[in-house]
Amino acid sequence: MTVAPGIQRATRLLAFGLLSASFLGCASTTLPPGEKLDPKTGVTLTFSSTPMVLYRDNPSQAAFARNLVSLGPLQVNRGGRFEYFLWLGIWNTNQTASVADRRNGFDSIVLFINGEPLPLELNGWTPDAIGASEPVYSQPVTSALDAYYRVTADQIRLIANSDDIQLRTTGFTPRNFESWDDQTAARESFRLFLSSVVY
Repeated sequence: MTVAPGIQRATRLLAFGLLSASFLGCASTTLPPGEKLDPKTGVTLTFSSTPMVLYRDNPSQAAFARNLVSLGPLQVNRGGRFEYFLWLGIWNTNQTASVADRRNGFDSIVLFINGEPLPLELNGWTPDAIGASEPVYSQPVTSALDAYYRVTADQIRLIANSDDIQLRTTGFTPRNFESWDDQTAARESFRLFLSSVVY
């Protein structure tokens, strides 16, 4: 299906506007972690106020096309039993990409934290993978995908204290993502998350 250049350009501008607005919000004082009682499952979900953002340029799809990934920590409290997850929001500025194309390679990923690999396996694509009935992180565009990976609090701490984070997908055509600009506010948000959930 061919999309008119004017529509593609408007979509890209809207996506960049949303991304820029989220970054401007990050420049302000870091907000405390959020907490939510899931209305259907009864689990308590704690999450950071500012996800990290990674990106890769994708000029093969369109001029100025980018793939983006947001990362945020989650604690799931099931009546005093705690589990930790890393949420990924997967989206791109090319709205015509299929769900299969956007999911490709995210079943297994490798985070590189200051150059050290941290392999992660997908726990699921929907909130029920973590025992919730609805997501807690907001997506910048409606076509974005959620993905959840089981981690430990120590692994979240490594991410929060890192100087450099990169992500590599797996599969036949691995893709590399790097940190978008300065992630100071997001790292501070991760640290505030940790101080609120790790006793």
